[in-house]
Amino acid sequence: MALAKFSDSRFYMKSPLDVCFYFEENNAKKISSIFNAAYSEAERVIGIISAWQEGTEMYEVNKNAGIKSIKVCNELYSLLKRGIHISKMTNGLFDITFASIDKLWYYDRPMTKLPSHQAICDSVKNINYQYIQMNDDEQSVFINNKGTKIELGATGKGFVATKMKDLLISEFGITSGLINAGGDLVCWGKKPDGSDWQIGVADPNNKNNELAILPVHDKAIATSGSYERYAEFSGKKYSHIIHPKTGYPVEGILSATVISPDAELSDAIATSLFLMGVEEGLKFANQFNDIQCFIVDDYNMYHFSENLKPQHYSTLAHLNLKSNNHALSIN
Repeated sequence: MALAKFSDSRFYMKSPLDVCFYFEENNAKKISSIFNAAYSEAERVIGIISAWQEGTEMYEVNKNAGIKSIKVCNELYSLLKRGIHISKMTNGLFDITFASIDKLWYYDRPMTKLPSHQAICDSVKNINYQYIQMNDDEQSVFINNKGTKIELGATGKGFVATKMKDLLISEFGITSGLINAGGDLVCWGKKPDGSDWQIGVADPNNKNNELAILPVHDKAIATSGSYERYAEFSGKKYSHIIHPKTGYPVEGILSATVISPDAELSDAIATSLFLMGVEEGLKFANQFNDIQCFIVDDYNMYHFSENLKPQHYSTLAHLNLKSNNHALSIN
């Protein structure tokens, strides 16, 4: 029986959660049950890791910051340890306590004045992953600073996508699929004709256009971009990506796209490259054989990691001939 393509999209974590796969059984009831099982798994995981949903384990950890440690399940404990590892790996540029920042920049309306330098400096005082104490013996988490909280928006979306993928493979034997969790995309297998998944990356200068199309399989892709959300004052746009150590919006990069084997890692590294800047970002990425990236800077120039030259993907070749994220399309 020929494989057919099925897809669904539902709204979770303030963004669309898209599921697409090939399956041999063109049975509406069966296909519906597969989608329901995948989204039920997403709901289950979100019900553990959400920092804003009252009653979740992550909510309880934050609620008891500076008070006491909270015993958590293995899934959350392992996710937090991986997040801390990435925070260490990036010297705190990716920091799972970033939600502790004071809200000074507004992205839904023009700002009437800029925050003072002192207010900006003070806004990041509670951001520091080192405030998190992990107890392996008790499998418990304690935030030792009252003003600090953990939010797993970046690694969490990738984790949700991975758990959904794992369920589709283990429970239904789906060997070719793709999940896009609000821009954190993971795909596995190839299409029935043997071709790769075609992942379109948005042009940061015009999100309705595609900068490039990447043919990939068994990979995870994430794009971090400053073009969709920004604060504006006196005609100047300020990126929504804030440096966790200075409190100031980051300049120098329009978008950073990362391809890696892991959805959690791709999102975290894309954000980190944005904060590092072009030169340091490429130097960091080039340390890893399994992390590929390309960056568009504020001058619309393209920069590639050493293992992602345009010739590696024919669809990137045109980027050498012209100088011109978060947004990913699927074909």
